Amino acid sequence: MANYQTIKLDKSMYRAGIPFTAQLEKLDPSAQYAGGELAGLDAFERQLKRFDIKVSGAGSDTISKFFSTGDSAALFPEYVSRAVMQGVDESGVLANIIASKTVINSLDYRTITTAEGHDTAASVVQEGAEIPETVVKLKDNLVKLTKRGRMLVASYEAVKFQRIDLFSVVLRQIGMNITKAQLADAVNALINGDAASDANGNAADAIETAQAGTLTYDDLLALWSQFEDFRMNTLIVAPDMMQKLLAIEELRDPVAGLNFSGSGVIGTPLGANVIRCAAAPAGTIVALDKNFALEMVTAGDILVDYDKLINTQLERAAVTSISGFAKLFPQAVKVLKLKQ
Repeated sequence: MANYQTIKLDKSMYRAGIPFTAQLEKLDPSAQYAGGELAGLDAFERQLKRFDIKVSGAGSDTISKFFSTGDSAALFPEYVSRAVMQGVDESGVLANIIASKTVINSLDYRTITTAEGHDTAASVVQEGAEIPETVVKLKDNLVKLTKRGRMLVASYEAVKFQRIDLFSVVLRQIGMNITKAQLADAVNALINGDAASDANGNAADAIETAQAGTLTYDDLLALWSQFEDFRMNTLIVAPDMMQKLLAIEELRDPVAGLNFSGSGVIGTPLGANVIRCAAAPAGTIVALDKNFALEMVTAGDILVDYDKLINTQLERAAVTSISGFAKLFPQAVKVLKLKQ
């Protein structure tokens, strides 16, 4: 009998401080299934197969299938977590604006920065001369971590006969809502800095459009020209500014390959990827070099009330994520504001 069919599952696996699937992989390594029928499945997916639980497609089972045995019930919180993560991943916006993601196991974290006030250029080094230094140090302030989440409110009796794939849609929406809130935190850090009252002194430099209430191609050129050591490759655009951006004649020219009406996707002004973002303040465009601007810090992955879920107490089961954002290189972010 394959090893995955004999593993004892219980809710204590969620208290170990190690992700549930990681524990399963230690007990049942995927490498031993290479080239076989179960190749391509991770340890959690093999447990779904063990209990014949189908989570997607027309033939998906009902929620009650998870609770057919005590062991299979232990899989339900991980399923919830994965479904929520699908909603997080589907938006993909955060992944397009962060340079690095750091996962920590505490609520205290300091990121690194380079010392200011000295030349960072890679100068020519003469024979016998000292090589210029780049000083890397910890920031004075902790990264502010914020707990975001939603409360899953439903009785087990109300959902036990619902198909798992339908329930997954609800969970994915929770994931998208969490991402939306995190995106607002990220945009705030990019614009206002990553500490209260700009204690780190890294709020973004801002310029205004030349004319009140109007966005022109020259304004975009002025924004682009603010970048010296970094490259403007991403624009986070408020909805009202997106309308003005689409109306700029230079960006509507099909000869330049920016034919929005033909593709349904806005072109890339000055080589920058454009992201429409309701979290950006009205009249604002945030320009950044996504490879150097922002670090995302998370305290673990998506957290669920595993105890309540395993015991079919869905009445108030929290789904949460703890995260924060730190600016790495302040000069990799610039802001364009609409002149009033």
